[in-house]
Amino acid sequence: MKRMIGFILFWIAIGMTIMLFITNGILAICIIILCLLLGYNLFCN
Repeated sequence: MKRMIGFILFWIAIGMTIMLFITNGILAICIIILCLLLGYNLFCN
């Protein structure tokens, strides 16, 4: 279950990275970094 949630969070972060090219924002960058870190930790550990 942790691996699936991590995988989902990782792809949410990828989608938000694509969104960043449309609109810029500090909050979006923070959420992207948080999702990537959390997704990586849940998927790999």
